[in-house]
This record gives sequence, structure tokens and C-alpha cells, in this order.
Amino acid sequence: MARTKHDLRSEATRRQLVTAARALFGARGYASVGTEEIVRAAGVTRGALYHHFRDKADLFAAVAEEVEAEIVERIAAEATGAAADPVDALRSGARLFLDTCAEPEVERIILLDAPAVLGWEAWRDLAGRYGLGLVQIALQSAMDAGAIVAQPVVPLAHVLIGALNECALYVASTEDPAAREQCAAIFDRILRGITADA
Repeated sequence: MARTKHDLRSEATRRQLVTAARALFGARGYASVGTEEIVRAAGVTRGALYHHFRDKADLFAAVAEEVEAEIVERIAAEATGAAADPVDALRSGARLFLDTCAEPEVERIILLDAPAVLGWEAWRDLAGRYGLGLVQIALQSAMDAGAIVAQPVVPLAHVLIGALNECALYVASTEDPAAREQCAAIFDRILRGITADA
């Protein structure tokens, strides 16, 4: 079905709101940004905001969804493209995740604000919808190649995602400049522990 001019305008307005909110939330945090500032930055009316989103939290959820999708796209493109060995792809993906989460906008939106604004369960669900599937695919590939000991993929993926999320939260909350590298090294040891030659 062809999209109408109204549909295109509506999509453009929604895009303007998400883009403006993302920049503001990423720079100053959810609590420090009001809806009036968002609509002014987007160049739209308050009515347009409430036509597309129930409230500021709903707009934040759309921003968080977009950021999470971009994280996974970046990791999938860089980690799987750069590593022929499936364990190296997992290792590379973990490091890319930690590096990406250290970017100020990602850290603020995904690690600092999302658990509070979305709620812990919704935040976990968001991370699960994106990162969990990518980790499951990488683990299955590694098991199929004989690089990782065969075991149930889903629980193992949950364990690894949990470890990565906790590492990212730790790195975001500490002043220790070595924290990211320490977490990457620990995750590396976890991966070595499940490899076939461990």
C-alpha cells in the first residue's frame, strides 16, 4: 500500500521528535529535559508530541529503542565482519559493546536513564530483544564450528548478556579509567572457560 503525503509528514514529525529528544536526553539526561524544550528543538507543536507519544516517557522509550537497535547493528557489522573465528567474533562483539556503552550519549540513555525511566523489566526486555538474539546466533555458530562446548544456547546467552550488561553498568558508574579494559579481560576469561579447548 502506497504511503500518502499525510503518512510521510507524520513519519517526518515523529522522526524530528525522536531526533531532538535523543540529542537532549543524551546531552543532559531524561530528568533535565522538558517536553517544551523537546518540541521547540524539533520545530513542532506540543500537540504533535502527544499525537505520536503518550508522554515524555513514551518518547524516551522510542529513543532508547533506536539507540539499542543501532548498538546491535554496529556490533553485528563490525564484530562478525572482522572475525572469521566465532569465538573471536564474540570477544570482539563484547569489546565493541563495552566501547559503545562508554560513549556519553549511549551511557546516559541506555545505562543511566533507561533502567529508571522504562523500569528494570522493560529495560531488560529492550536489551534482550536486540543483544540476546545476536549473542545466541554467535554462540550457536561457535558451537556448530566446535569452538565452544555444546550446551543449551539460550541460558548461556542469558548468562553472557547478564555479564556484559553488568560490566557496562559498572563501567558507567565508576571513575576508574581501567574499568572497561578490566571488564573486557574478565569477559575474555569467561569465554575461554567455555571454549572446546579449555
